[in-house]
Amino acid sequence: MRQTSTVRVFSLLVLGVVTAVATSGCFFKRGARGDYALAPEARPLEVPPDLNLPNTSGATAIPALASATKPAAVAAPATAANGFTVSGSRDEVFGKVGDALAGVEGLTIASRAQLLGSYDVAYEGSNFLVRVVATDAGAYVSAVDPRGLPATDAAATKLVAALKTRLGG
Repeated sequence: MRQTSTVRVFSLLVLGVVTAVATSGCFFKRGARGDYALAPEARPLEVPPDLNLPNTSGATAIPALASATKPAAVAAPATAANGFTVSGSRDEVFGKVGDALAGVEGLTIASRAQLLGSYDVAYEGSNFLVRVVATDAGAYVSAVDPRGLPATDAAATKLVAALKTRLGG
């Protein structure tokens, strides 16, 4: 009976030590010292509250979308060889330009985009766009190079002159 009471006493003693260590927090707090104990490079970045959001009191207003407004009328080009105006709606003139382009010998239409009002053409070794844009006076037909600038090479000038003759612009 003596061995049983010794085992009980020893078990109670071990249980008491474990309880004391567990409730004191020394053992468990060793790993949870907080961010202040970390090296400066490892600490999280703290941003002051007034720097979280930018000050927008003097900000410039955002302008309306360009697609929400009606495009401005196309100004007449500096040279008449680049384009001309035809009376009628843009879609009507776009169809007439397509028929006129189909009748030009040596011209290849690579693609057509009615929504954009343009034909991608290859003519006499040059590639450029024939563009139809709505204006107050009707529709403006012009040639545009791949950079978006007015096409002024010989092939584009010759084609615009031929279209002007066929469409009566």
